[in-house]
Amino acid sequence: MTNPKSPSDTTGPAPPRAGRREWTALGVLMLPLLLVSMDVSVLYFAVPAISADLEPSGTQQLWIFDIYAFVLAGLLMTMGSLGDRIGRRRLLLIGAGAFGAASLMAAYADSAETLIAARAVLGIGGATLMPSTLSLVRTMFTDPAQRAKAIGMWSGVMTAGVALGSVMSGVLVEHFWWGSVFLVNLPAMALLLILGPVLLPESKNPAPGRFDLLSVPLSMAAVLPVIYGIKEIPSEGWNVRYVMSVTVGLLFAALFVHRQRTIASPMISPALFRGHGFAPAVSLNLLSAFGMMGSAYFTTQYLQSVLGKSSMEAALWGLLPSVLVGVAAPLSAQLVQRGVNRAFVVAGGFLVAACGYGMLTAAGTDSLWQVLAGSGVIAAGIVAVMSQMMDLALGTVPAEKSGTASSVLETGAEFGGALGMAVLGSIGTAVYRHEIPASAPAPAHETLGGALAVARQLPDRTGEALVTTAREAFTNGMQAAAIAATVLLLGAAVLASVTLRRVRAREAKAMEYACESEKALA
Repeated sequence: MTNPKSPSDTTGPAPPRAGRREWTALGVLMLPLLLVSMDVSVLYFAVPAISADLEPSGTQQLWIFDIYAFVLAGLLMTMGSLGDRIGRRRLLLIGAGAFGAASLMAAYADSAETLIAARAVLGIGGATLMPSTLSLVRTMFTDPAQRAKAIGMWSGVMTAGVALGSVMSGVLVEHFWWGSVFLVNLPAMALLLILGPVLLPESKNPAPGRFDLLSVPLSMAAVLPVIYGIKEIPSEGWNVRYVMSVTVGLLFAALFVHRQRTIASPMISPALFRGHGFAPAVSLNLLSAFGMMGSAYFTTQYLQSVLGKSSMEAALWGLLPSVLVGVAAPLSAQLVQRGVNRAFVVAGGFLVAACGYGMLTAAGTDSLWQVLAGSGVIAAGIVAVMSQMMDLALGTVPAEKSGTASSVLETGAEFGGALGMAVLGSIGTAVYRHEIPASAPAPAHETLGGALAVARQLPDRTGEALVTTAREAFTNGMQAAAIAATVLLLGAAVLASVTLRRVRAREAKAMEYACESEKALA
């Protein structure tokens, strides 16, 4: 039995298939997408050189790291809605210009303040590029099968970019100076500015309504405090300041939702969530991001602090799990196209990811291949889910709203990733602190890194005993977090099976109604 088409596909001729021009354009779009995702992790190995050159304070160093992700997350919804109004290609090219200029500014920054400002502008540029690329994919690929394949490629590149960023950072800093990690953005942005106007179609909402300026600060006030709070909780604990930050953000989120429901021309139309499949897609995509980032939080620390790998070695080993990502999204798209119910494909993706976490529950302090294999299985399952949820969400909204829909999906993923790190990180930290002996020095009770630093200052046997205990405690914390993640992903599989089967049933009824209407008119 084949999957029913969406109601929009039940009448009229089949949508046109994309040709060489569209696939070439997709390749051009992948370059900025790769760089935007790489910029999340591209400073990992550049920090020592930046610290030596610019001498930032501890607070400034944190902002150099974090401001890019904060600005990007805070502006995604604004930029998605703006692209629907002024044109997605136009916004993409404006963002590419800003991203390139900010990259140049960051490369030659002569102070910490200049670098922070440049990273903020990079976040603004990234916020324009991400929803614009995904909504343009929706515009260029109207055939459902081709769209699913293109979105699978989009999600695979997005996921791989984060892993590649740290490796590229290490290679460039080793052979050049720290500014080179930003200069690599320039050729790709220049290529996009040259080929974009030729290959990419312009598309926008023909009747977008007035742009609501008040929704911009409201959306940022809703997103930024929540993201900030839940990102700090894993390392700093349930500090009142971070809990209050999340609470304030949620209050602004309530105000933002109220405004969207009551004004004539909202930034995020509530009608999107009344369409078949969009709300379930956003929710399940959020859960998949939860699983992905929760795994990354532990894997990086395990490779460096438990196995004792150098930063560069850890980054290179961390590339291995990404290999399975290139298979997962195309395979899930093929299964759906061959008639397998999307509900079962997505539920299967969650089950695969749960199996990956199951492998982590049995990892010891010397389980390199088991941890890498578990991480790869998690990534494969999650990317399969993400690609299907993006395809479902974009396929169920009108093309003129694709920019807004893309930004909502990506903002949800940001929340999910931050929640994954906060919840699973807090579980791991609680177990770690419980297992560290009360007699250990105070820094050893906080983090594994603190324990390793203190151990270097202790006598040999005492230091070695502390290192062994701390590594075992961290591994036990990872196991506990993996158990929690396994349970959550099993629940997500059940949720996906139920909700997406209901979506399919509603689509079938809509298709039947459309066919009956056609017969009546005939």
